[in-house]
Amino acid sequence: MMSKKDKTRGAKGATKAGAKGSTRGTHRDRAAIIMQLFRAFPSRKFALKTLAAQSGGADREGRYQTKEIIRQMVEQGVVEQTASSTFRLAAKALPSLTGTVQMLASGSAYVVVEGVDKDIFVDKRNTARALDGDTVKVAITRRRSSGDPEGQIVEVVARAERNYVGTVEKTRTHAFVRITSKNMPVDIFIDTAEAKRLHDGDRVVVTVDHWLPESKCPTGRIIDILGQEGDNNAEMHAILAEFNLPYTFPEEVNEAANRISDKITSAEVERRRDMRSVTTFTIDPADAKDFDDALSFRTLGEGRYEVGVHIADVTHYVTEDSLVEQEARERATSVYLVDRTIPMLPERLSNGLCSLRPNEEKLCFSVVFEMDSEANIVRHWIGRTVICSNRRFTYEEAQEIIEGAEGNYKAEILTLNSLARKLRSERFAAGSIAFEREEAKFRLDAQGKPLGVYFKVQKEANQLIEEFMLLANRTVAAFVGEKKNKKGEAKTFVYRVHEKPDPEKLDRFANFILKFGYYFDARRGKAVAQQLNSLMSQIKGKSEENVVSILAVRTMQKAYYSTENLGHYGLAFPFYSHFTSPIRRYPDMMVHRLLAHYLEGGNSVDKEAIDELCEHSSDMEVRAAEAERASVKYKMVEFMTERIGEEFEGSISGVTDWGIFVELEDTHIEGMVSLRDLGQEFFYFDEEEYAAIGSRTGRKFVLGDRVRIKVKSADLRLKQLDFDMVGSYDTKGVLWPVENATPSEPQGLYSKRGFRTRARR
Repeated sequence: MMSKKDKTRGAKGATKAGAKGSTRGTHRDRAAIIMQLFRAFPSRKFALKTLAAQSGGADREGRYQTKEIIRQMVEQGVVEQTASSTFRLAAKALPSLTGTVQMLASGSAYVVVEGVDKDIFVDKRNTARALDGDTVKVAITRRRSSGDPEGQIVEVVARAERNYVGTVEKTRTHAFVRITSKNMPVDIFIDTAEAKRLHDGDRVVVTVDHWLPESKCPTGRIIDILGQEGDNNAEMHAILAEFNLPYTFPEEVNEAANRISDKITSAEVERRRDMRSVTTFTIDPADAKDFDDALSFRTLGEGRYEVGVHIADVTHYVTEDSLVEQEARERATSVYLVDRTIPMLPERLSNGLCSLRPNEEKLCFSVVFEMDSEANIVRHWIGRTVICSNRRFTYEEAQEIIEGAEGNYKAEILTLNSLARKLRSERFAAGSIAFEREEAKFRLDAQGKPLGVYFKVQKEANQLIEEFMLLANRTVAAFVGEKKNKKGEAKTFVYRVHEKPDPEKLDRFANFILKFGYYFDARRGKAVAQQLNSLMSQIKGKSEENVVSILAVRTMQKAYYSTENLGHYGLAFPFYSHFTSPIRRYPDMMVHRLLAHYLEGGNSVDKEAIDELCEHSSDMEVRAAEAERASVKYKMVEFMTERIGEEFEGSISGVTDWGIFVELEDTHIEGMVSLRDLGQEFFYFDEEEYAAIGSRTGRKFVLGDRVRIKVKSADLRLKQLDFDMVGSYDTKGVLWPVENATPSEPQGLYSKRGFRTRARR
């Protein structure tokens, strides 16, 4: 990187060399020299006098000629005049790259260019009215002090097709929509005609129509009016719209679903394995309406059992490329917000035809196992069946039987639970990882207002169902994946894959948990899983359980769908797929179709088409999860609006450049303490130590520290909780107030390393 002095010398050298002997040069010669100067120093601003002198035209005639050259260059758009009456090379005259905009709350942006290692930073003054997700051309104009590229957007190639969610703010003559999303830094103007039907405080979905050069903000049109700000339905629909997820079904899709016949013909039964006489039941949450899996059980004698895993045969009803299929493919998943489910399939299918309700004959795709008393698989069968469930159990009802209560099918449930426990034990012995974390749920009133928080507990009844679903999923995946053709190729299939963790992340995790006195040898392979399981056992019920569990999960890779079988590291399965939830996951529907095709002797299907559907399903899964988290966050903030000024105990769950995240002990509600509000000294973020460190005292706030906070504010619009730090506890349980310049002993297991500039929130 050249210093400022080097650049100046370089400029003088270049211009002297170019200008030598050119005082009497032609207009063309002088223009070439000036252009060479601009291109050599694209970020530099030149005064007209300097350009004239450097191009060999210091006399009156030369200055006049230089002025005329610059005028022509400005007209051509090659050069631009700055506010200080100097001139610089226009960005569009530089070589440009095509990329996608990632907008920041500040109005600045990064442009992501495929094949370029570093994203290109663009100051808000140089974004050319580009918006988040737009495809743009960007020119690199300089290198920042870090060496990273900075540029200027020179053209918006294509606007992203997206909607925004916001709140209407009206004046007498017009309206603006203040956007909720942090990556939309400007309001959207609504013209007078459309503003008439809006009310102040309306939550709306809006899209950008155009953005004129002379306007400070874009003009848009209203797509939907969701209701008044603060209304529960309006806010939940706003969250769905924010993530571009649907909240209603198109009428034509509902009509198509209603036309699907519910008749099971004798010919259809003949094509299937008839299991209507076998004892069968479902076990689901108490509030479940779609029952897409059931278990059947019968004793075969000689210590052997038949266990059937029966999954709703959705693809029998949802034919390929039908309207219902197309809608399901686009949605890819059901979405579970804090107070509702937005199903992938219309209600007639999800809660009716495909739901395995008791005392109704149902069509299924099944995996039937013959097992011995030690849960060893003797043989299995895969195919289509017809069943009739005898009983619907809730998890609580099944758990009561497991714990000794009397009830229907007690012998069957106890035997299934015994087999499930052995499957679970075998799975963990093989290297499966047990991540168990309390899941916070809200008690809501009829209007959706949160009244309290409770925790969903996973007991043996849940684990019973989980183990047999896992068994069916891996059996189906292995059935297809293990068979190879003469070239050694497997048939195209949809796998649920989970890759091995990043060794560097494991090392950082191992260093972190030393703070709590836990040793973790971050080696590769099966030993990592075994040590993680051992760690999870050691932290069970301890104050650090939550934060260590969170960080352990963060060290893992994300699972996704793929046609490449990479195995499932977290479950320790060499083959794994999703087969058991076709009512709520499109990949399961894909698996059912492929499985049926291969069972009938079909050839391998087009891999590229399935790959695209896998990628889409993975993306939609992430989007749905983000919406689910947003709905929980909204309820957390709503719950805390009545607790402003109150103090709570918690643990530090995250540390960033701008603040410390604290999760409250009793509710798992999370808020943030801004670094700029943390005491009387400057605190900076040390990424390697997961710590905020005081630059004067060296006091540390480290991930996992027990702290006491006061609720400062609750912003429902931004779904944001702000806390003030009261103090932190040392290892003896003594509270050190934040305003005291205490030594770093309570969190003093680390030394100060590196300085990072703190970013604004």
